[in-house]
Amino acid sequence: MSAVLSLLVLTVIGFGLDLTVRNRIHSHLFIDTQRVATDWIASMGPNGVPEPPAAHEDLVQLVDSRNRVITASRAASGRAPLTSPFPEGEDGLQYRIDCPDGDRCVVLTAVRVLPVQSRLFWNGEPHAVYAGRAEPGLLATHRLELFIAIGVLLMTAGWTWASWCVAGRTLRPVREIRERWTEISVRDPSLRVPQPHGRDEIAELARASNSFLDRLDTSVRQQRHFASMVSHELRTPLAGLRTQLEEALLYREETDPYETIRTAVRTTERCQAIIDEMLTVARVRTAAAVQPERVDLGTLAREEAAARTGGVPVHVEAEDEVIVLGNRVQLCSVLTNLLVNAQRHACSRVDVMVRRDGDEAIVTVLDDGDGIAPEDRERVFEPFVRLKDGRRRDPKGTGLGLALCRVTTDAHHGTLRVEDSPRGACFVMRLPLPAGAAAAGGAPQLSR
Repeated sequence: MSAVLSLLVLTVIGFGLDLTVRNRIHSHLFIDTQRVATDWIASMGPNGVPEPPAAHEDLVQLVDSRNRVITASRAASGRAPLTSPFPEGEDGLQYRIDCPDGDRCVVLTAVRVLPVQSRLFWNGEPHAVYAGRAEPGLLATHRLELFIAIGVLLMTAGWTWASWCVAGRTLRPVREIRERWTEISVRDPSLRVPQPHGRDEIAELARASNSFLDRLDTSVRQQRHFASMVSHELRTPLAGLRTQLEEALLYREETDPYETIRTAVRTTERCQAIIDEMLTVARVRTAAAVQPERVDLGTLAREEAAARTGGVPVHVEAEDEVIVLGNRVQLCSVLTNLLVNAQRHACSRVDVMVRRDGDEAIVTVLDDGDGIAPEDRERVFEPFVRLKDGRRRDPKGTGLGLALCRVTTDAHHGTLRVEDSPRGACFVMRLPLPAGAAAAGGAPQLSR
């Protein structure tokens, strides 16, 4: 298509170039022949009519009103009149191009002799001078058209080749991206497409593709991790449930069916709790982003502490107007889980402190229990990890509460970790304040 289009465009350009060259050559010939004719007419005086110009390329003829040749230059001697008809009317100077059959065209100027000269030499009979030159071989033999046609074809070929090279070089990254996409599968989403340098559309496409593959890889890993954890945690209670049911079927006389049913109900409740907690974790990780709302962490901490009527008392110290942008329900869930965990391990009290520190809001939940060993401070945030003391204090727990807190805090572009304290466990959550979030490039987009 590019070759056809370039051929059409260059053909039009070549046609215009041909007309321009022809018109320019003819214009020069008209000027030269007019000069020859007018100079000869000007030399006609009282001494008579001089000999025509002797230049070998000039065709000069003096003709009468009946278009008969009176005298001619050596080059035009013996030839018929260069043109016809005789120039009549008011236009005493005419430019013509005559092409006799089988002969080269002649570019000429026809000029009528002045009336005073006609009366002087021919008793007033009008005469005219034809001055012409044969058309150059470049025009007469159509070599100009041939050269232009060759040039058009060469330029078309060159343009087509250059377009092909440029298109190939431009589309090479696209071909490499396409080939890499064929190698990528859900089973192995770790591959990335080649990313060319620059800021053009192809480079932006490659960057967008790699960004999508990063998100896909993260999602696949999370799903695999989710499936692995769920299958691992459900295998034991389900195996126990199946054993109890099979035992009840095999030993009907020795088994209490009501006790078997009660045990099965407790097991299914635990399985349901595990599934619900894991779905909550997955929902926080993968849900669509929504516009965050303003949440006063001090007010939220007081409300959650007031709701914890059972267990050890919770004391809150909060600065005024410690406001972050986030999902109120999710942040409330984080505080609830931290307070439940702290009350479970505390001996006499739980302290909650809310304050500002630079461009961060800091929420500290401190209990006066036995604390967490340094080597376990990161393990407690992993799904289904339950320390020995936690299993003793809450046998029915799923080990997903602190994992959900970490995931929710990460979704709010914050951090949650266990820090040093004189006694007990000290959980510290740090969230960006609105000014800090704006300086970092805008408010965070949170999941539903």
